[in-house]
Amino acid sequence: MESVGGSDSAACWEVDLSQVRALIDAAAVGDEWPDWVAALLHGARIADVNELGLQLVGSSVARGLMIGQPVASFCPPESWTILAELIVAVATDRPDHGVRRSAIDSFMFRNATLSVWGAPGDAAPDMLWVAVDGEMAEDRSFWAVRASEQRYRRLLHHLPGALLQVDARAMGAIFYQLRSEGVTDLTPYLKMDGELIAAAHNLVRVTDANQGAMHLFGAASLDEMMGAIGYVFAADPEVARRVVIAHFEGRRTLVEVMKLRTLDGRERDVQLTVTFPTPPERLDVSLMSFEDITDRLRTEAQLRQLQADYSRAARISMLGELATSIAHEVNQPLSAIVTNAETSQRWLSKDEPNLAKVAQLTARIADSARRASDIVQRIRGMAARRAPERVPLDLNEIVHEALVFVGHELETRSILLTLDLDPCLPPVAGDRVQLQQVVVNLILNAAQALGRGGPDRRIALCTTRTLDASVAFAIDDNGPGISEADLDRIFDSFFTTKEEGVGIGLAICQSIIAAHGGTIEACNHREGGALFRFTLPVADA
Repeated sequence: MESVGGSDSAACWEVDLSQVRALIDAAAVGDEWPDWVAALLHGARIADVNELGLQLVGSSVARGLMIGQPVASFCPPESWTILAELIVAVATDRPDHGVRRSAIDSFMFRNATLSVWGAPGDAAPDMLWVAVDGEMAEDRSFWAVRASEQRYRRLLHHLPGALLQVDARAMGAIFYQLRSEGVTDLTPYLKMDGELIAAAHNLVRVTDANQGAMHLFGAASLDEMMGAIGYVFAADPEVARRVVIAHFEGRRTLVEVMKLRTLDGRERDVQLTVTFPTPPERLDVSLMSFEDITDRLRTEAQLRQLQADYSRAARISMLGELATSIAHEVNQPLSAIVTNAETSQRWLSKDEPNLAKVAQLTARIADSARRASDIVQRIRGMAARRAPERVPLDLNEIVHEALVFVGHELETRSILLTLDLDPCLPPVAGDRVQLQQVVVNLILNAAQALGRGGPDRRIALCTTRTLDASVAFAIDDNGPGISEADLDRIFDSFFTTKEEGVGIGLAICQSIIAAHGGTIEACNHREGGALFRFTLPVADA
């Protein structure tokens, strides 16, 4: 064929737009979506090509390889956006369909011009012509581009880490159809239609993998890695759902921690990073990298267990220090039970038993028993081995619950306790027992700093909301305060100023508050004595 569309001096292609007419109309009114360029050029098909176009791909016998193929397969990615915009402009320029041109930066040409035009009127409404004119660079044919891709593949295979090259173009047509149906948020749609994820598992293909990926997946050959991507997400399908959503939303990258079941049956924890391509990059290349973090997560779990054991040991030690106070707290309801039971017996032994009085006393016995049980449960909760549980908590309730443990200790030491608790505090997200441990420890430290003698000894507790939307707890006393030399070391592990102290209480308080996303600090009060204050973020609604 000597000429296509009347052009003999340029590489020229005849293009069939019948499969992308709706997309062109949408793009013309600005209703396009992030991958519309790729969808357009993959839907537009080559109907014919002239001799210069064949020379451009390096072979005069390549016609059969090009006819019927997507335009995107033979258009350099750096020109995709310009070509798509010219196609839309010409296709919607009724009735003239005049020539539109644009200079392009081409890998294959110097001083290149891209031209697009159509037949006037309605002679061929779904056909137009694309031509490229310029000075062809030496050895820059289509096959030279393919050679550069081979170099890219060699680079991919020798990169460290585990890498998969993925072709997710097939999802573009599905996304376009969903958008045309009015779907803008894929999350609720997937809750109603689970078939899309199953389709993605089969349509998205692994097209290459490096040695690191083969080692991670336990593949004996590269062929085992090629094909449908479903095996990558077999152990963690929820991650596949989030990957599809990220692709639909046009995000550049997505990072997830996921479970991976290897081809030889092992289960690993990996950090997945997906990099989605954007024009003018090759949209048939998404990259997935995997970092095996199994050993790291196992070490972190062991560290958390050690910290939990460390914290529990401190709680049990603290309960030992409060044994007298705890015994007093438990003894109060038990004494009330005994007294009310003996009184009930006397009322029942009378010639005319006062049943109303007995009923009142029995109710008191039940209340005292419940109070004793509650105290015992609090002690068991403080001493038990358990995993931390983050729930919305009222910090004022935590303070009152902590006072159950230390109330008698303060009375014995004749320490005046004052409370200034903000009744409108928002909840914080935390573990009840751990936060109780912090408050009890701070109160106990303050009480021990005040000693057992001397008049007018006091401890003040305060809760409030801060300007940065956190919740704060503060405790101050009128004791001797903290030595300036010790202020910087007060939260260090095994640092103590007590003769019989171990020095782990404040260190654990700091680790607990830090794990809750808060901060804790210590200073000397301007009116004398020590001041400890911690803040916690407000719970997310």
